[in-house]
Amino acid sequence: MPAFDFMIVGLGNPGSRYVRTRHNIGFMTIDILLHQEQPRTDSLGGKRGLAQCWRWAGPNDMQCLLAKPQTYMNHSGRAVKRLSGDYNLQPSQIIIVHDELDLAMGMVRMKFGGGLAGHNGLRSIAAELGSRDFYRVRMGIGRPEPGIDITRHVLTPYTPWEEDRLSAALARAVEGIRLLCTKGLQASMNFVHADAG
Repeated sequence: MPAFDFMIVGLGNPGSRYVRTRHNIGFMTIDILLHQEQPRTDSLGGKRGLAQCWRWAGPNDMQCLLAKPQTYMNHSGRAVKRLSGDYNLQPSQIIIVHDELDLAMGMVRMKFGGGLAGHNGLRSIAAELGSRDFYRVRMGIGRPEPGIDITRHVLTPYTPWEEDRLSAALARAVEGIRLLCTKGLQASMNFVHADAG
């Protein structure tokens, strides 16, 4: 069984109808990593339908498991628990990339542990792991306008204005993940939190 330093999990929903929706920003982040590191990335295939997985030979030859759960957002914990068990990973080796309603569109923030902000994917992961002590890459999507249902908001595509900010946010998140894996949380926070958002 391969040994990994970290598991980086992008949250989202499988299927073409969700590809560019706000809830799938975690999937998008993993896709950027895969695109940038394609020559050094080996596919690990599916994990009994629970997740799509790849091995990433990251900076300084750090070995990371990249994963996109295929369980739908509300049951993300099933995939995370299975993968962490199969590869003997502790919660403190897990990095979850997820959308964050309480951050403005384009903002990126890093944290370790703490509250779940009402996020069903995080709630599922914390429940399955029996711990909240994992890293989070919080990708701002902003709250909907008054009168718009939150579920509708997170499951609809980005507006053209949001798309303009999305690329910069994804690039910042990817670099923040690199720093987190190689230099630790404080270095990652110093970089990511320096944005003007």
